[in-house]
Amino acid sequence: MDAEMKTIDEAALGNKAVAMQENFDASKARIEHDSIGQQAVPDDAYYGVQTLRAARNFYITGLSMHPELINSVALIKKSSAITNYEVGRLDKRRADAIVTACDEILEGKLHDQFIVDPIQGGAGTSLNMNANEVIANRAIELLGGKKGDYSIVNPNDHVNYGQSTNDVFPSCGRITTLKLLHRAQKQLERLFKALVDKAKEFDSVIKMGRTQMQDAVPIRLGQEFRAYSMAIRRDISRFENAKREMSSLNLGGTAIGTGLNADVQYLQKVVRNIALVSGLDLVQAYDLIDATQNLDGYVSVSGAVKTCAVNLSKMSNDLRLMSSGPRAGLGEINLPAKQNGSSIMPGKVNPVIPEVVNQVAFNIIGNDMTVAMATEAGQLELNAFEPIIFYNLFQSIETLTFAVRTLVDNCITGITANVEHCRDMVYNSVGIITAICPHVGYEKAADLAKEAIATGASVKDVILEHKLLTPEEMEKILDPYSMTEPGISAEELLDKKI
Repeated sequence: MDAEMKTIDEAALGNKAVAMQENFDASKARIEHDSIGQQAVPDDAYYGVQTLRAARNFYITGLSMHPELINSVALIKKSSAITNYEVGRLDKRRADAIVTACDEILEGKLHDQFIVDPIQGGAGTSLNMNANEVIANRAIELLGGKKGDYSIVNPNDHVNYGQSTNDVFPSCGRITTLKLLHRAQKQLERLFKALVDKAKEFDSVIKMGRTQMQDAVPIRLGQEFRAYSMAIRRDISRFENAKREMSSLNLGGTAIGTGLNADVQYLQKVVRNIALVSGLDLVQAYDLIDATQNLDGYVSVSGAVKTCAVNLSKMSNDLRLMSSGPRAGLGEINLPAKQNGSSIMPGKVNPVIPEVVNQVAFNIIGNDMTVAMATEAGQLELNAFEPIIFYNLFQSIETLTFAVRTLVDNCITGITANVEHCRDMVYNSVGIITAICPHVGYEKAADLAKEAIATGASVKDVILEHKLLTPEEMEKILDPYSMTEPGISAEELLDKKI
């Protein structure tokens, strides 16, 4: 390794657990072995030799496992220990110690002992063994032994009994996704309500509608916000479907879905016990072989997240356009001022919240492609690429959650309308001439529009000059509010919960 690269690696390793360093104090180490050979492991480490090898082999992102993924694998190990005890495959002493160790992890303890990188080879084996070793060593301590004495509690023979990485890792990924989707949906529900409230507030604000960035016909600002809320409502429905997709686990299928080495009673009970322990609505997959080799559910979930991101980005585009200016742009609405917009232009305020939502959406769209490609790349009985699926999918859901939260709290709730300016732009537009087409014909209306544009005269003045309508008829036909009907008011939207 060249000197420059070695310096970079040492700096990167510095923020990981002590065991990832190449030269920890040998006098404070224990010797562990696996099928590869012997390895010194720091005495105070709860992880073991297999975790240490993985940490060194897969220094990719420099990040830690998602805390919810750690909790989910602890939840599975706890439920498996309970089930193995119930079916007579694990003695009570060891089962209780394993359960206690898992409970500590679920309380947030020992998370620093999960040192493998989120992106890893081996289809998740490194994370599974990281969990097995941490739980085993903590259980050994609880039983009065010393870390590394696997005759007391063995990572494979006891903690991992009746399991395989190939049913543990997918299952903890689904549980994690389910939890993250739930949090995201809560924020989407907040956004939906905020948009409906704005639809009600802006229901009487008449503005110019635009198609292809050109003046079209009048619309109420409230109607635009109601339309945004409808898109978010559909996203919430998609998230509900996504959660159902993630509630089916392949746990019990072990290596390839056939359940080899798992007690038949364990296979029948383990998912039920996870559901009881977690309080989540979980079921065992109908076909464990299918659920082990096919990951299309993640593509579906990622697609729902991507669709939501696209809707959020489109809405953010609109907010930036409508708030542009404030004097040389559309200037129809005002977004809350959150920070200085320039280091050189005094008083400039930028639409930073919609901008960050746009950027989150761009990233989610890219992540979705990774999820699709990794899902497609599976071969025969197993897909080895779940680590990258989880890494990207978790990031997508979590960043969407935070983006929606800041959009609600720092943007939507504080938007105000420039009512007079919106109305003036409607009356100065030729778009309202569309309303007289049924009375004078399309061709004549087009001629009037061209005349208004060429002369700078208002549409009303041109109509009166040609004596095509009486003043009374014109005022009634060209009433902007009447042009925005039929529709459902924001009041009705709230009452009917559309």
